[in-house]
Amino acid sequence: MAADLGGKTIRWTYEDGPMKGKHFEHSFTSDTVAWKEAGEPKPSADSQAKYQFKRINDEVYVVSYLSSHGFTLTTVVDEGSGAIVSFASNEKELVVQHGSLEQKVRAA
Repeated sequence: MAADLGGKTIRWTYEDGPMKGKHFEHSFTSDTVAWKEAGEPKPSADSQAKYQFKRINDEVYVVSYLSSHGFTLTTVVDEGSGAIVSFASNEKELVVQHGSLEQKVRAA
């Protein structure tokens, strides 16, 4: 389950979509993720959620969570190429965003 990301932090930048040019940092425990824009001192109280994680192979995995703002973010991470693809959705819209890793999974 989610244990592979527990204690790790991932940072990426979006290259298109509504978050174009923004840098995000996701920090994982065994079952929750907290996120913030890079450079912010710490995540806000409403910027954390339970997540699901599934490894596809040694370099590719998927992580998904539902925020308290009603958006689900599902991200495919390819550590080999450094590419990410995120699907952000709620009851009204679905947005696909592409980006790149600023750093691979590391201990938090």
